[in-house]
Amino acid sequence: MRKIMALACLGTLPLLLSACGGGTPDHSQDADQTSAPPVVTPEAPPPVSPPPENAVAEPAPVATSAAATAATPPVAFAQCQACHSTEPGKHGIGPSLVGVYGTKAGEIPGFSFSPAMKASGLVWDDATLDRYLKAPQAVVPGTRMAFAGLKDDAKRAAVIAYLKSLR
Repeated sequence: MRKIMALACLGTLPLLLSACGGGTPDHSQDADQTSAPPVVTPEAPPPVSPPPENAVAEPAPVATSAAATAATPPVAFAQCQACHSTEPGKHGIGPSLVGVYGTKAGEIPGFSFSPAMKASGLVWDDATLDRYLKAPQAVVPGTRMAFAGLKDDAKRAAVIAYLKSLR
């Protein structure tokens, strides 16, 4: 459709330009000159532009690196967002998860943790988060986290990779 419109515009351009000649036409030279048809060159293909902002993105492949999956929250993280924030210092029912990876359990500033969490001695690394997110009450009996656990290994791994990215 673009090419048709461009060709139509290019075809009418000589007519428009000849109408803009101005002054009195000199018909004495018309007999000596022959009018050639306008030369129309094909339109170059338009440059590739990024998709519009409201375009639906293709889903990411299932098996991706931790760095690639950490860029955006995984679908399973929606359960976490019911109680936890991803904004520094903004706590909800649970503490903000920004910077939690690598810290000692119960030591996020500004949040009131349960005595059980403070006394757990856990450090939030891959292995500890994997165990805890699978069965929080089994790992820290007495924790205030009412979440039953994320049983799917792949979903847990995606959530942990995302937590690592929250700096």
